[in-house]
Amino acid sequence: MSVILDSSHPVPHLSSTLLTAAGGIAHGFSTRLGGVSSAPFDSLDLGYNRGDDPARVAENYRRFCAAIGADHDRVIKSRQIHTANIHVVTEADLGVALCEPAPYEADGLVTNVPGLCLTVFTADCVPVLLYDPVARCVAAVHSGWRSTAMAIVPKAVQVMADRFGSRQENIIAAIGPAIGGCCFQTQKEVPDAMLETYGSAAAPFIRPDGPGHFRVDLRGIIAGSLHNAGLTGNHIDISDHCTACRPDLFWSHRLVGNARGSMAAMIQLL
Repeated sequence: MSVILDSSHPVPHLSSTLLTAAGGIAHGFSTRLGGVSSAPFDSLDLGYNRGDDPARVAENYRRFCAAIGADHDRVIKSRQIHTANIHVVTEADLGVALCEPAPYEADGLVTNVPGLCLTVFTADCVPVLLYDPVARCVAAVHSGWRSTAMAIVPKAVQVMADRFGSRQENIIAAIGPAIGGCCFQTQKEVPDAMLETYGSAAAPFIRPDGPGHFRVDLRGIIAGSLHNAGLTGNHIDISDHCTACRPDLFWSHRLVGNARGSMAAMIQLL
C-alpha cells in the first residue's frame, strides 16, 4: 500500500491506497497543478490568505473537491499556528465562507460527522489524514516541525479514542507529501526538540550535515510516533514525494518563500 499520484486526472492529486481500500470516505492531497490561478500562484492555489484572486481560489476548490469526491461547500478549515491544538468539528462549524478565516486556531481537526470536509494546508509541513472505519471518525493534521515536536499526530489519535471510542489498532493513517529528510536542513533546535519529545526513537531520522547543521526526516518521526501510539505498521501509508525536490509538482516554502500558493489535504466521511 502507498500514497500514489494520479497524474492522468485533469486535477492531479495524491491518495492513499489504504484509505481508499477502507471505503466510506473521500480524501486526497493536492498538488499545485490543475487549477486556474496565475503566477506566482499557478495553478491550483487553495489558500485565500496568499493574495490570489478569491474567485480563482474558489474555482480551484471546486475542481479539487470534485476530483476527490468531496463537497466544496462543506469544507472546514482552521487558522494554523504551528501548535498542538486540536479542534473537534461539529455541524456548528459550518457557515463560515471559504474566503473568510476560521474563528478558531488549530493545527488538527477531528470529527465523526459525515459530510464535513476537514482541510489542512501545507507547503513543506507534513499533512496527515487519519480514519477509523469502525468508530467512523476522521482527522486532518498539519504537522510542521514545531507541531511534530509537540506530538500533535499522536494527540489526534488520542482525541479520536477519547471522544469517539476509536481503538488505535483500527485507525488508518496517510502521511502526505512534505519536505523530506533529503532537503530539510536545520540547525540544532529541531533535532533537539525531536529527541526531547521522542527520545531515541527519533535518532534514526536525524543525521549530521556539516558543523551545526542536520537533516531531519519528519515523516519518519511521525510514522514512528503513530506506531508507538498503537497503530499497526500495515495501517500507515507514507508518501515518498518531497515538496522541495519537486517544485514542478508542489509548492515549497523553503524554496520560494511567500510567493506561492497553498496545497491542501482533505478527508470527509461519506
